[in-house]
Amino acid sequence: MEPGQALAFSVGLTGGIGSGKTTVADMFGALGASLVDTDAIAHALTAPHGSAMPAILAEFGDGFATPEGALDRAKMRELVFTDPGARARLEGILHPRIREATAAAAAIATGPYVIFVVPLLIESGTWRERVTRILAVDCPEETQVARVMARNNLSETQVRAIMAAQVTRAQRLAGADDVVLNDDGLAALTPQVERLHAFYMAEAARLAASTMRGL
Repeated sequence: MEPGQALAFSVGLTGGIGSGKTTVADMFGALGASLVDTDAIAHALTAPHGSAMPAILAEFGDGFATPEGALDRAKMRELVFTDPGARARLEGILHPRIREATAAAAAIATGPYVIFVVPLLIESGTWRERVTRILAVDCPEETQVARVMARNNLSETQVRAIMAAQVTRAQRLAGADDVVLNDDGLAALTPQVERLHAFYMAEAARLAASTMRGL
């Protein structure tokens, strides 16, 4: 899917680190939505024998690979947070490949609508034209910090450095059409997801009918 090309109905799901994007996306998937996770695609590209690894190692050196041949994420994370030029070089390798894989996954999606899970959706500046709705998964920043520290065994300083490289909570909410608040467990998430799923199903049907009338 190229910039400016949207499916009949699609949703871009985003949220800051530790917000619970994967949990929310999986709940939509369980209800029937097709999921295309750009983070999972990026991980596959940089796994052992991943198709992006030769170009990454040619650019950054063999020291950025683990013994198994995957990207050494900790080492690369440290580099890109201190060197914006390195970040741009890495993105130049990964982003075209992610776009290609995203388009391929969307082309074979069978659900009534597609949810693209994109951690840096607002930051990219191109997804607004590529999806029908933007959904932000939101929670207080202190909750983000606590979750990521527990999950990734990172220090608070490291987590806040990652958050600082993303748009602010206010910017993300301002760019969203819909919001799911994830600060009170699955029981509180379920009705929010079910309500939005029903809305998305209705919008997908409406747009499909409109398209048919235009043929």
